[in-house]
Amino acid sequence: MALVEATDLVREYRMGDERVRALDGASLSLDGGQFVSVIGPSGAGKSTLLHILGALDVPTSGSIVVDGVDLATLNDDAASEFRRHRVGFIFQFFNLVPTLSAWENVALPMLLDSKSLSSAKPRAVELMERVGLGDRIEHRPSELSGGQMQRVAIARSLIMEPKILLADEPTGNLDSKSGADVLALLADVAHDQPDRMVLMVTHADDAADFSDRVITVRDGKVLDPGSRPQPAAPQHTAAPVPGAMWMTGPIPRIGDSGRHRAE
Repeated sequence: MALVEATDLVREYRMGDERVRALDGASLSLDGGQFVSVIGPSGAGKSTLLHILGALDVPTSGSIVVDGVDLATLNDDAASEFRRHRVGFIFQFFNLVPTLSAWENVALPMLLDSKSLSSAKPRAVELMERVGLGDRIEHRPSELSGGQMQRVAIARSLIMEPKILLADEPTGNLDSKSGADVLALLADVAHDQPDRMVLMVTHADDAADFSDRVITVRDGKVLDPGSRPQPAAPQHTAAPVPGAMWMTGPIPRIGDSGRHRAE
């Protein structure tokens, strides 16, 4: 069974008196063990697709099953639980808490899942070491480079051992060298376990070169979702990273108006 199975997804938003269709019958099937890039022009529907896959939004029509869960059947509490334990999120702007150390940022999802700081620390430190930052565990975000902050965010996304990592323009704020290192790390994360997948939304064609599979979204439609996997770029390597996740607790979801509403 595919890890992600989306069929005829439609997502419409009301903009004044008009309805805008962000997704228009999008379908795709994704297996574990893949690093998948979603590319396309601005406004094509890439972020809407990512939000639906991560249970941050719901389709107007169509079906979406992720890791055996029919997302259309989830209420707000169940959607929060799904995000907390099955999905890891990586953002362009890192979303680190400035007053926490690097390892505390990594441990944060476990704290929000009612674990103690002391019980979360060993796993957080282990993940910091696996992303190459074992000597930066006590540093605060202001003491880290952009590439290092994104590595902390990747470690944080893994701490709850999710099946799916969703990365929204993860190299958008990085220089080319740091960006390549982060992409190589994401590829290793995707390939580390056969039942885990990393899906990245990106505007950068060279970022997509690191992927096993490239999907294009245009005018709300997924183009060629069954295309043959692309070879990952071999010249960049990073230490393998074991599994886990972030995105916890009640957070904003997206209403029909396109605006966020609090759960």
